[in-house]
Amino acid sequence: MISIASPMIDETSISAVVGVLKSGMLAQGDRVEQFERSFASYIGTKYAVAVNSGTAALHATLLALGISSGDEVITTPFSFIASANSILYCGAKPVFVDIDERTFNIDTRLIEEKITPRTKTILVVHLYGQPCDMKEIIKLCNRHNLMLVEDACQAHGAEYEGARVGSFGTGCFSFYATKNMTTAEGGMITTNDPVIAQKARMIRSHGEKERYHHEVIGYNYRMNEVSAALGICALERLDEYNALRSQNASILSSRISKIKGITIPFVMKDIKHVFHQFTIRVTREFGITRNELRQKLMEKGIGTAIHYPIPIHKQKVYQDLGYSDHLPVSEKAAEEVLSLPIHQSVTKEDLDYIASAIENI
Repeated sequence: MISIASPMIDETSISAVVGVLKSGMLAQGDRVEQFERSFASYIGTKYAVAVNSGTAALHATLLALGISSGDEVITTPFSFIASANSILYCGAKPVFVDIDERTFNIDTRLIEEKITPRTKTILVVHLYGQPCDMKEIIKLCNRHNLMLVEDACQAHGAEYEGARVGSFGTGCFSFYATKNMTTAEGGMITTNDPVIAQKARMIRSHGEKERYHHEVIGYNYRMNEVSAALGICALERLDEYNALRSQNASILSSRISKIKGITIPFVMKDIKHVFHQFTIRVTREFGITRNELRQKLMEKGIGTAIHYPIPIHKQKVYQDLGYSDHLPVSEKAAEEVLSLPIHQSVTKEDLDYIASAIENI
């Protein structure tokens, strides 16, 4: 089976974890601080705050920005549900804006009409590893005095006009097992604002400013030393693995780009796409449905995934909350998208096999 994802845990990572286990210092400590410094330097921000998941990063960030009941946060309906749920956790309301059909990212042309006096933040998602149109989003934030949150949970190392995502607003990253770099579970907040960094550190540790002095409502969102050790090692190889993903994406794109009914990933100009997912569209012209193609590929030993089969606003929990938006581009994408394997462990032979399988089908 050619898997859709393959976490890379090398001997260096294993040795680092063993070193932590032998040290007896397992909770948040020196390695977490080292990981934070390294990650902030890599992204190009002054501060980074390690937490135990990407969801925790999003939630803590919104709390640190002061998002609360009655506020509105503009975001995309086409993402993993944590992007929007983190807004609900704060008592605020997610306001969904449809996506660009080429990039799958939020359509900047539609944002302004959704801004109201209650709008406090735009939360963008750099989906599949491709940056959003940050120039236009920053213009909107400046024009309407809005805060900017970047859900970069799928975009470690991605760049927009030479700057890494997570450095434009307050960045939120996930280190889940299938991400471009992993700590098994984990997350990171990046910012240039010392106040946001301090608030996030308090929120991740039960609202403590110093030991047993709790100043705000907080949570247990701390990262442990084992995860940080994995993260330090993973960060060192991130660019190498991203390059392999991009190379594999280019090879597969060239092989399947002329197949009728298959739309290969679109890449914007002046950006670096890190291909957390290589996601095609299977349109009506292909002759069989996306789901039928997925089944046939599975029978041939090719792993695939659907990111995402149901837009967030169509999920039952959001329907129960009264959401009745019709967002046609997101809804159509949910019927057509299919992610194919192009991660760093996929070989040239694997790519040939995948392309041939689709051609034959």
